[in-house]
Amino acid sequence: MTYQDEFNVFWEQVKESIEAGTFAKLTMAKTIGKPELKNIFIRPILSDDDFKVMLKYSFRPRETEDIEEELTLEEAFVILQSHLKSFFLSVLLFTTEKDVVFKVNKKGIGSITESSPTFKNVVFG
Repeated sequence: MTYQDEFNVFWEQVKESIEAGTFAKLTMAKTIGKPELKNIFIRPILSDDDFKVMLKYSFRPRETEDIEEELTLEEAFVILQSHLKSFFLSVLLFTTEKDVVFKVNKKGIGSITESSPTFKNVVFG
C-alpha cells in the first residue's frame, strides 16, 4: 500500500471525527530538512453554512508572520496532500476520543498509529 493510500485511510478518520463532533485539531509535523515552514495547523471554526477549518501556516523565523486561511475540508485536504512527503513526514489528528498519527518513513511507506486523546474538548478557532 502506498503512503497516499494509507493517507486516504487516515483522512477517512479525520472526516469521521468531524461527523462525530470529536475533531479538535490536526497538525503537520516532522519537517524534511530545515524549511522556513515549521508546521501547518487545522482547527475547526464555527460556520453557519458548512464545516469550515482555519488552516494556519507557522514559520520558523519568528519575524515571519503566520498565515491563516479559512477553508473547506476538501480544500484543506489538497493543501495537506501537497505538503506531505515534500515538506512533512507526519500528520497528527487530535480528537476527543483518540490521537491518530500518520507517518511516512524513509522508504515512502505510510503507517497509522493511535494513542490516548490529548484533547478533552473541541476548541473552535
